[in-house]
Amino acid sequence: MAVKKSELYSSLWASCDALRGGMDASQYKDYILTLLFVKYVSDKFSGQDYADIEVPEGGSFGDMVKLIGKKDIGEGINKVIAKLAEANGLRGVIDKVSFNDPDKLGKGEEMVKKLSKLIEIFRRPELDFSKNRAEGDDLIGDAYEYLMRKFATESGKSKGQFYTPAEVSRILAQVIGISHETRPNATVYEIIMQTMIQGIGKIKKCAFAV
Repeated sequence: MAVKKSELYSSLWASCDALRGGMDASQYKDYILTLLFVKYVSDKFSGQDYADIEVPEGGSFGDMVKLIGKKDIGEGINKVIAKLAEANGLRGVIDKVSFNDPDKLGKGEEMVKKLSKLIEIFRRPELDFSKNRAEGDDLIGDAYEYLMRKFATESGKSKGQFYTPAEVSRILAQVIGISHETRPNATVYEIIMQTMIQGIGKIKKCAFAV
């Protein structure tokens, strides 16, 4: 069963509502995107051997769920993310923000309620990425792009100040020669070189024709 994107987007934006007040969009986006990543990889790769992302023991979204209502929930979430980051060489990438920051998330019971509500939102059925069976559907990419557009609107900025718009990405891909036939693990260098070689071949053919 495929996840309905309208329901997915609605729940993701509800998660943003849970963090409004203590910080603006340019700040709370990092919390939401971090949780989105943890939830997605946990749903897609937990318990799988040789998966693209290793979800270690103590480093999954399920471990965050166990923290709901606990007074050390902020510190606990940080530890879960740290384990996931360590297992996948993502230190300094997905663990940049602290979920135990009282200045942004409130102190004591306020932090517990806010973070518990946030995790509960990500537990909703429409955010169960393991159910998505739409072949070729970049669900996580669409969710990310949706959030970045909303964050830009909230901050009164253009989306280009937050991320590279899909339209620009597609043009750049065409310029350097990326197509559906391009290998997923191909480097930009390889793609550009291949494009240049093909271009030289076409020039030679034109020269011989003349």
